[in-house]
Amino acid sequence: MGRRRQAVTIKHVAADAGVSLQTVSRVINNEPNVRPEMRDKVQASIDKLGYVPSIAAQRMSGSRSYLILALNDRERTIADWRARQGTDWVDQMLLGGMLECAEQGYRLIFELVDTHNDHVEREISAAIAALQPDGAILTPPHSDNPKILKVLEKHKVPFARIGAQISEKGLPAGILVSMDDEGGARMATRHLLDLGHRKIGVISGPPEYRLVAKRVEGWRAEMFAAGASVDGLLEAGDFTYASGVRAARSLLSRDDRPSAIIASNDQMALATVEIAEELGLAIPGDLSLVSFDNTPLVRFTRPALTAVDQPIAETTATAVRMLIAAHRNPDADMGPVVIPMGFEVRASTGPV
Repeated sequence: MGRRRQAVTIKHVAADAGVSLQTVSRVINNEPNVRPEMRDKVQASIDKLGYVPSIAAQRMSGSRSYLILALNDRERTIADWRARQGTDWVDQMLLGGMLECAEQGYRLIFELVDTHNDHVEREISAAIAALQPDGAILTPPHSDNPKILKVLEKHKVPFARIGAQISEKGLPAGILVSMDDEGGARMATRHLLDLGHRKIGVISGPPEYRLVAKRVEGWRAEMFAAGASVDGLLEAGDFTYASGVRAARSLLSRDDRPSAIIASNDQMALATVEIAEELGLAIPGDLSLVSFDNTPLVRFTRPALTAVDQPIAETTATAVRMLIAAHRNPDADMGPVVIPMGFEVRASTGPV
C-alpha cells in the first residue's frame, strides 16, 4: 500500500514563501495590512502547493473565529428525532446556514439548548468559551428569551434573531430577520375566503413562539376585513400531533363546525386529517385544510395539503450574511428584514 500523501499546512506555505505564519494568515484572511508584492508571493505558494486554508489557520490572526453558532430548541428537536419524524425546520435551517457560511469561508456550528432550562446561561456561556463564535443565530423561541440575549450581549457575541420582528425595551436587539408569518396567515385565510368559506378555524401553536401570535393576527385581520366572525374558531395546540388531535376534535365536533381549518404546522394538520376521517368528513368536500410548513409529508398525503411555504433556508442564509457583514462593517445598517412566505395550492382546499 502506498504512503498517504502528507497534507499541506500553513507551515509549508510559509516555508515555501519565506515568510512568517502570521503573514500567511493575513493573506488567507484578506486583511488590508499586507503589501501587494507579499500577497502575490504567498498566493503563488498557496497555488503551487495546493493549500486549502483551515479554520485554525484563519484564526491565527486572532480577529475572527470563522464560526457561526446556531441555537435551536433542544426538547422539541430531540423529541422529533426520537419519534423518527425528522424535523424539516432543522434540515432547512442547516441547508441555508451551512451553504451561506461555506460561501463566505465560515463554518456553522449547530447547538441544541433548552430555552426553559434554569442553566441556559451556563450552557451558552460554555459554548461561547469553547467556540468563540463570530456570531450566533437564534431560532424561536430562543430569539425572544431575555436570558439568552443578555448572555450573548455580556460576551459581546453579535446575534441574529429569527422570528423576532420587534425589540423589547431594555433588551439587546440584535439583527432581526423573520419570515412574514402574519402575511402567510393572511394568504391562507384569503384563499379560503375566496373559495366561499366564512367559518375558518385555526389551530395555533404554543404562546412562547411569537410567530404564533402573528399568524393569529393575520387570520383575524382577513376575517374581519371580510366581515366574518372568529368567535369560537380558535384552538391552541403546541405543534405536536397529539395537540392537533385534541384541537381538531374540539373544532370539528361542534354543531356549528368550521368548513375550513388552518393548522399552524404540518403535524397538527395531519392530525386534523385523522380526525376528519374519524368523523366521516371528506377533504375537501366537507372540510378544506391548509397547513403551515410545507414539509415533504404534506405533499404525499392523500389528498395533498395546501400549505403556506416557509422560506427557512433563505431566512437562515440572510441571517448568516448579515452577521458576517456586520462583523466586517460594524457601522453598516442592519435594519429588520422580513422575508415573504410562499403558498402552495393543492387538493385539500375547495369551495364550500
